Amino acid sequence: MLIQWYPGHMHKAGKEIKAILPEIDLIIEILDARIPFSSQNPMLAILRGDKPCIKVLNKSDLADADMTQQWQTYLEQEQGVKTLALTASQPEKIRQLTALCHKLAPVKAGKLLHTLIMGIPNVGKSTLINILAGRTIAKTGNEPAITKFLQRIDIGNGIILMDSPGMLWPNLDNKNSGYRLASTGAIKDTAIQHDDIAAFLAEFLLRHYPNHLKARFQLVELPERETGLLELIGKQRGCLRSGGQIDYDKVAKILLSEFRTGALGDISLETPAMMEQELVELAVIRQEKEARKKLRKQKNK
Repeated sequence: MLIQWYPGHMHKAGKEIKAILPEIDLIIEILDARIPFSSQNPMLAILRGDKPCIKVLNKSDLADADMTQQWQTYLEQEQGVKTLALTASQPEKIRQLTALCHKLAPVKAGKLLHTLIMGIPNVGKSTLINILAGRTIAKTGNEPAITKFLQRIDIGNGIILMDSPGMLWPNLDNKNSGYRLASTGAIKDTAIQHDDIAAFLAEFLLRHYPNHLKARFQLVELPERETGLLELIGKQRGCLRSGGQIDYDKVAKILLSEFRTGALGDISLETPAMMEQELVELAVIRQEKEARKKLRKQKNK
């Protein structure tokens, strides 16, 4: 399933960001530490040019700590950015961002440092802004796409934050990234099929985090297939329809909820090596699509 989700306000915000970039001294991109690749905006590297950039791996308390460290090393070496792994439960560490901003983008005395802060929906950007400002400015919630307009926020310490709406790029070409975004809650549940997303998540967990599954669901052995796992969870949690049939939608919501809240343990859904391989595969797919497009044009002439 290829997920398409790009509301009109996100398209508008993209144009607004391009317009204000000349005024911006530094960019902060908030990533989900569980999916640092899939949660980053691929347009940013082109848009920011040589402007300094901090990539915050947020919700790091929900991610695999070893994998988060790998991602920080990878992003700093490959993209030339500064990284920080943060969580909302560490407000003092979040406040260190202001000093880092001034260090990376020093401005003349008396001048304000203008910073653009951006991130995908439901990545925790609004919570981070409220902690930096020391007051409630940005609305927070568990549903994605709360911020609708570009906002100018004075957080003190000589820093102005330009807060952009959470944005996903127009076409999620990599279907695996779409599944990962949906698994973490970056895409509204009304735009996905829960059982489809849960099957993707279950397959990944069986391969990469079997011990997490055994511990959470008190299982001695695990099935080989994702459908078997969902059936086991359904029977254990009483997700049954009349006649004893498994209610897969109900099971799916349980698995997704327990992953999103961290009840399953600290889990990361992608690795740098995995992403490198997927980028190679995606390049081949795009070349094939372009070749078919040219062939159709030739036939129509």
